[in-house]
Amino acid sequence: MAYGYGITLAEAEAVANAALAEGRRQGFPPLGVAVLDPGGHPVVVKRDDGATFFRITVAWGKAWGALAMGVSSRGLGERLGDRPLFLQALSDLAGGRMVPVAGGLLIWRQGQLVGAVGVSGATSDQDEDAARAGIAAAGLSAEP
Repeated sequence: MAYGYGITLAEAEAVANAALAEGRRQGFPPLGVAVLDPGGHPVVVKRDDGATFFRITVAWGKAWGALAMGVSSRGLGERLGDRPLFLQALSDLAGGRMVPVAGGLLIWRQGQLVGAVGVSGATSDQDEDAARAGIAAAGLSAEP
Protein backbone atom coordinates (compact mmCIF):
# COMPACT_ATOMS: atom_id res chain seq x y z
CA MET A 1 0.00 0.00 0.00
CA ALA A 2 1.57 3.29 -1.10
CA TYR A 3 1.07 6.26 1.17
CA GLY A 4 0.64 9.75 -0.24
CA TYR A 5 1.26 13.05 1.43
CA GLY A 6 -2.15 12.96 3.02
CA ILE A 7 -5.47 14.53 2.37
CA THR A 8 -5.48 18.31 2.24
CA LEU A 9 -7.72 20.40 4.43
CA ALA A 10 -9.64 21.56 1.35
CA GLU A 11 -10.17 17.96 0.21
CA ALA A 12 -11.23 16.85 3.69
CA GLU A 13 -13.70 19.73 3.95
CA ALA A 14 -15.14 18.80 0.55
CA VAL A 15 -15.51 15.14 1.58
CA ALA A 16 -17.22 16.00 4.87
CA ASN A 17 -19.50 18.66 3.41
CA ALA A 18 -20.60 16.46 0.51
CA ALA A 19 -21.21 13.46 2.80
CA LEU A 20 -23.44 15.57 5.05
CA ALA A 21 -25.21 17.04 2.02
CA GLU A 22 -25.84 13.54 0.62
CA GLY A 23 -27.36 12.48 3.91
CA ARG A 24 -29.69 15.47 3.91
CA ARG A 25 -30.55 14.95 0.22
CA GLN A 26 -31.52 11.33 0.89
CA GLY A 27 -33.41 12.14 4.08
CA PHE A 28 -31.04 10.25 6.39
CA PRO A 29 -31.05 11.04 10.11
CA PRO A 30 -28.44 13.66 11.16
CA LEU A 31 -24.94 12.36 10.46
CA GLY A 32 -21.49 12.72 11.95
CA VAL A 33 -18.40 12.64 9.70
CA ALA A 34 -14.72 12.21 10.51
CA VAL A 35 -12.01 12.60 7.88
CA LEU A 36 -8.59 11.34 8.99
CA ASP A 37 -5.10 11.57 7.52
CA PRO A 38 -3.13 8.36 6.78
CA GLY A 39 -1.82 8.30 10.36
CA GLY A 40 -5.34 8.29 11.82
CA HIS A 41 -5.28 11.94 12.92
CA PRO A 42 -8.36 14.12 12.42
CA VAL A 43 -8.37 16.63 9.59
CA VAL A 44 -12.08 17.50 9.60
CA VAL A 45 -14.77 16.40 12.05
CA LYS A 46 -18.34 17.60 11.55
CA ARG A 47 -21.85 16.70 12.52
CA ASP A 48 -25.25 17.74 11.29
CA ASP A 49 -27.48 19.84 13.51
CA GLY A 50 -29.34 17.36 15.67
CA ALA A 51 -26.71 14.61 15.46
CA THR A 52 -25.73 13.27 18.85
CA PHE A 53 -22.16 13.75 20.04
CA PHE A 54 -21.51 9.99 19.86
CA ARG A 55 -21.96 10.00 16.06
CA ILE A 56 -18.49 11.54 15.77
CA THR A 57 -16.93 8.83 17.95
CA VAL A 58 -18.49 6.07 15.85
CA ALA A 59 -17.55 7.79 12.56
CA TRP A 60 -13.97 8.20 13.77
CA GLY A 61 -13.84 4.50 14.74
CA LYS A 62 -15.02 3.45 11.30
CA ALA A 63 -12.36 5.58 9.56
CA TRP A 64 -9.62 4.68 12.05
CA GLY A 65 -10.27 0.94 11.71
CA ALA A 66 -10.20 1.20 7.93
CA LEU A 67 -6.81 2.92 8.05
CA ALA A 68 -5.42 0.58 10.69
CA MET A 69 -6.29 -2.54 8.72
CA GLY A 70 -6.07 -1.21 5.15
CA VAL A 71 -9.61 -2.14 4.22
CA SER A 72 -13.05 -0.52 4.47
CA SER A 73 -14.82 -0.85 7.79
CA ARG A 74 -17.37 -3.10 6.01
CA GLY A 75 -14.52 -5.27 4.73
CA LEU A 76 -13.02 -5.41 8.20
CA GLY A 77 -16.29 -6.70 9.65
CA GLU A 78 -16.69 -9.22 6.84
CA ARG A 79 -13.13 -10.51 7.22
CA LEU A 80 -13.37 -10.93 10.96
CA GLY A 81 -17.05 -11.85 11.37
CA ASP A 82 -16.24 -15.52 11.81
CA ARG A 83 -13.32 -14.78 14.15
CA PRO A 84 -14.89 -12.89 17.06
CA LEU A 85 -12.00 -13.58 19.44
CA PHE A 86 -9.50 -12.09 17.00
CA LEU A 87 -11.80 -9.11 16.43
CA GLN A 88 -12.05 -8.60 20.20
CA ALA A 89 -8.26 -8.81 20.52
CA LEU A 90 -7.82 -6.19 17.78
CA SER A 91 -10.37 -3.95 19.44
CA ASP A 92 -8.59 -4.31 22.77
CA LEU A 93 -5.20 -3.54 21.20
CA ALA A 94 -6.70 -0.51 19.44
CA GLY A 95 -8.20 0.83 22.66
CA GLY A 96 -11.70 0.19 21.33
CA ARG A 97 -11.23 2.56 18.39
CA MET A 98 -12.22 0.16 15.57
CA VAL A 99 -15.85 -0.02 14.45
CA PRO A 100 -16.10 -2.93 11.96
CA VAL A 101 -19.36 -2.07 10.19
CA ALA A 102 -20.04 -0.24 6.91
CA GLY A 103 -19.51 3.52 6.82
CA GLY A 104 -15.71 3.82 6.85
CA LEU A 105 -13.83 4.07 3.54
CA LEU A 106 -10.23 4.60 2.59
CA ILE A 107 -9.55 7.69 0.46
CA TRP A 108 -7.21 7.51 -2.51
CA ARG A 109 -5.73 10.17 -4.78
CA GLN A 110 -4.11 8.88 -7.98
CA GLY A 111 -3.33 5.49 -6.44
CA GLN A 112 -1.98 6.94 -3.19
CA LEU A 113 -3.71 6.41 0.14
CA VAL A 114 -4.35 9.89 1.56
CA GLY A 115 -6.79 9.19 4.42
CA ALA A 116 -10.15 7.76 5.36
CA VAL A 117 -13.66 8.95 6.07
CA GLY A 118 -16.14 7.55 8.53
CA VAL A 119 -19.83 8.39 8.64
CA SER A 120 -22.36 7.50 11.34
CA GLY A 121 -25.99 8.28 12.07
CA ALA A 122 -28.10 6.33 9.59
CA THR A 123 -27.99 2.62 8.72
CA SER A 124 -24.49 1.35 8.04
CA ASP A 125 -25.25 1.02 4.31
CA GLN A 126 -26.57 4.60 4.21
CA ASP A 127 -23.51 5.80 6.11
CA GLU A 128 -21.30 4.16 3.48
CA ASP A 129 -23.35 5.72 0.66
CA ALA A 130 -22.82 9.17 2.18
CA ALA A 131 -19.08 8.50 2.64
CA ARG A 132 -18.74 7.33 -0.96
CA ALA A 133 -20.62 10.41 -2.23
CA GLY A 134 -18.34 12.66 -0.19
CA ILE A 135 -15.20 11.09 -1.60
CA ALA A 136 -16.47 11.33 -5.18
CA ALA A 137 -17.57 14.96 -4.78
CA ALA A 138 -14.04 15.86 -3.68
CA GLY A 139 -12.60 14.33 -6.85
CA LEU A 140 -11.00 11.48 -4.91
CA SER A 141 -11.59 7.73 -4.98
CA ALA A 142 -12.65 4.99 -2.56
CA GLU A 143 -10.53 2.53 -4.59
CA PRO A 144 -6.77 2.60 -5.30
